[in-house]
Amino acid sequence: MKKRFSFTNLDCANCAAKMEAAIAKLDGVHSVSVSFFSQKMTLDADDERFDAILQEAAKICKKIEPDCVLHI
Repeated sequence: MKKRFSFTNLDCANCAAKMEAAIAKLDGVHSVSVSFFSQKMTLDADDERFDAILQEAAKICKKIEPDCVLHI
């Protein structure tokens, strides 16, 4: 399943790159793209585990940039 989500307060291109790298390492993630410029994340992951993977991705984003909100 592939879906796109938006961010609020993603303030740093380096942080976006760190988020992308960390989320890509999650089990079940096929591909991920985090764009600082568009404030969006595109996530392609296993259908059966998509919601759990998305929750983990949100935790990673919050850990890297605490003010950032991933709109699920």
